[in-house]
Amino acid sequence: MSHPSTLHIDEYDYPLPDERIAKFPLENRADSKLLYFDGHTSCEKKFIDLPQLLPKNSFLIFNETKVVRARLLFKKPTGATIEIFCLEPFEPVNDFQLAFQQTSGVVWKCLVGNVKRWKTGLLSKLIRINGEDITLFAEKITDLSDAFLIRFTWQPAEIHFHEIISVSGLIPLPPYLNREAQPDDTIRYQTVYAKHDGSVAAPTAGLHFTEEILNQLSVKGIENEKVTLHVGAGTFKPVSSDTLAEHEMHVEKMVVPLSALRHLQKKLGQPVIPVGTTSMRTLESLFWMAVKLHQGDESMTVEQWDPYQLKVEEDFSSAKALNTIIDYLEKNQLGALHGQTRLMIAPGYQFRFANGLITNFHQPKSTLLLLVSALIGEDWKTAYDFALTHDFRFLSYGDSSLFLPQTFQSNENTP
Repeated sequence: MSHPSTLHIDEYDYPLPDERIAKFPLENRADSKLLYFDGHTSCEKKFIDLPQLLPKNSFLIFNETKVVRARLLFKKPTGATIEIFCLEPFEPVNDFQLAFQQTSGVVWKCLVGNVKRWKTGLLSKLIRINGEDITLFAEKITDLSDAFLIRFTWQPAEIHFHEIISVSGLIPLPPYLNREAQPDDTIRYQTVYAKHDGSVAAPTAGLHFTEEILNQLSVKGIENEKVTLHVGAGTFKPVSSDTLAEHEMHVEKMVVPLSALRHLQKKLGQPVIPVGTTSMRTLESLFWMAVKLHQGDESMTVEQWDPYQLKVEEDFSSAKALNTIIDYLEKNQLGALHGQTRLMIAPGYQFRFANGLITNFHQPKSTLLLLVSALIGEDWKTAYDFALTHDFRFLSYGDSSLFLPQTFQSNENTP
């Protein structure tokens, strides 16, 4: 596998006028356009056409992470507003689900806006939960290189942090929308199948799905499985260096149930299509975790350059990789794989499970665009040119695409 560290990010740039960025969602989720790329050409479809466009026996992978109200605003007596953006739990536990169940006294890794106006001392704000007054306090305890450790406490102390953040926090919209969250965003910046709290950005490819479309997929015999990758703020981090060698990928936590792995095992050889780049990175990370397991490393961690540096035995297939993980989980009586990944999928990457991708249109010079290029090669340029010249809406609240770099027969035998 060729190493992408020498790639120049300027080669993955394109002009994106501000007016092409979708600032608000469409009234109905499924009304978005769909760019259909069949491995040769692009054409314009509607997202509601997806069940007919997917190859026969397709197997979809959804990310059922849920966006949390991660933005907390505090007012100082001086009038200054301090924004604390909760990224991930630190103490007393670093598991998202357990962290949200903690009572008073938690430490989170956070970004802090207007931090120059907050030198020392406690910040506080009054909130109401079920008719009861709660005082929330925030204390800055450690300055990290890329964030701060913030201790949150509250009175009464027996309330769970999930209740605190659900009532007092705001939905964290992407920075390029340049607007404050509105009540409608609470619902629309969330997939209809979102289940596990932990993301500070939505897995946006899933925002187009409705219960009706999910039912149509089921009727057509298109099965799916759910995984969880909690999307971090680093997903918006642009590649600012000239080459990829200097770019540091963000770490994201992932959970894949044992039942999902067994289901995937049965579907190998059929078109496996992740819904979104987060599902793609979760799916592909499984292979590299298996390689490391096979080599005696049980850390369940994938580093960004692992695929380009790890030695893989010739007979270590995708099927063998799944067997390795399943055997490990069964041996240790674990119901799910818990790990973390900073996998970079860039041109030169060899896909181990994914045969296609459903995704939105991504920012220029982003690692998400690199992932698309890894899948369809230089065709990303013609696909994006097509989208720009056919009035597609871009980024999180924008339109969708179905990329099928390999030739499969669609359900209706026509594209």
